[in-house]
Amino acid sequence: MKLITAIVKPFKLDDVREALSEIGVQGITVTDVKGFGRQKGHTELYRGAEYVVDFLPKVKIDVAIPDDLMERTIDAISHSANTGKIGDGKIFVVELEQAIRIRTGESGEEAL
Repeated sequence: MKLITAIVKPFKLDDVREALSEIGVQGITVTDVKGFGRQKGHTELYRGAEYVVDFLPKVKIDVAIPDDLMERTIDAISHSANTGKIGDGKIFVVELEQAIRIRTGESGEEAL
């Protein structure tokens, strides 16, 4: 099993969700986050005062999947979140040691 974490632009969330549903991914967890990478924030003007926005709003998507869905999941996220501009995000993949469904006690891939 793998845990895939993707950081994407907020307006791309629906596209990513639809792409994941199409390949059979059944559950995702979404968190609103802030951060920066190569974008390094930007400057905004508010009521005549200029200020720097260091942390940009992003969406973090966590998906637990069986090993055989990994490549298709990565492709679905990367294609649906891509705008071709800086700040499109990142995808991280880590080994998922165990998953347990609390309601039924199922574990492993059956819990996904």
